[in-house]
Amino acid sequence: MKNKFDISNFINTTTEQSVTANLVERERQRRKELKLSRLDLSKRSGVSYSSIRRFESTGDISLASLIKIASTMDCLKDFNELFKNKIITNLKDYK
Repeated sequence: MKNKFDISNFINTTTEQSVTANLVERERQRRKELKLSRLDLSKRSGVSYSSIRRFESTGDISLASLIKIASTMDCLKDFNELFKNKIITNLKDYK
């Protein structure tokens, strides 16, 4: 993935760029662990090869395609963790 200026390169913070870069790297590693080429993943998931290539090079992909890829690689349950953390507005709520 092409590096752009990202503040997380200088301080410990989460940014859209760092989340995207980490997600792409985890997807690529999982694909390789499963010994799947991009073409194999495309055929199994129903996501076009060009979409997978674009995702792995730029981080750009539709949510529907990402869910198909995750399902193919047995990672669908990971999506159930999104938006689970409560918003803390008071230190009394922090546990």
